Amino acid sequence: MELILQQMPIVVHSLNIGFLQTLRLFLVTLIGAFPLGLIIAFGSMSQFKPLSYFTKVIVWIVRGTPLMIQLLIIYYFPGLVLGKTIWGGGETGRFMAAAVSFIFNYACYFSEIYRGGIQSVPKGQEEAGLVLGMTKAQIFFKVTLLQMIKRIVPPMSNEIITLVKDTSLARIIALQEIIWAGQAFMKGSQGISGAIWPLFFTAVYYLIFNGVLTVLLGQLEKKLDYFR
Repeated sequence: MELILQQMPIVVHSLNIGFLQTLRLFLVTLIGAFPLGLIIAFGSMSQFKPLSYFTKVIVWIVRGTPLMIQLLIIYYFPGLVLGKTIWGGGETGRFMAAAVSFIFNYACYFSEIYRGGIQSVPKGQEEAGLVLGMTKAQIFFKVTLLQMIKRIVPPMSNEIITLVKDTSLARIIALQEIIWAGQAFMKGSQGISGAIWPLFFTAVYYLIFNGVLTVLLGQLEKKLDYFR
């Protein structure tokens, strides 16, 4: 126990740095995936059949394959197959590859949630808006979007919570997120070797982060109750 207490400041400092990387990947993914998912949803609902079919096939492939494989392909494919490294070296390059992988993956999942939310709004409301002289853009932003948000918050919340845990997959391309930091003390890091307890500490970070998100998303859902 005395040894653990001596090692605690070193471990906590390292885990904090790893958690900041995890948090950074999480935020970048949401910022990119929210709008991209809506664009993909419009593509899958397009009346232009080639675009609709193409978009649906892409979504099917992304949702049907593991995120880990997508990470490996996006990070290693340019260098190993094309002979040109587009991500650069070091932690920055690994983070960029991970961010692109996560954004595209979650945008495809979000697109299906958006599509379901949009299609769940009664068609009669769009027809009523057209009768009132509203444009399709006005109908979407003033009628459909507000009702869609209420419907998609619960499934979106589940995907956001899943994203928190999925960020740990980035260690497959050696991105030094929080689990990478905790696992390093098993192999030997900063004079500490063979210590497994830091890895268990990473679970505390995830539990607290997910707990905060659960409360915030629950509050958001309550604020949208007026759409009932």
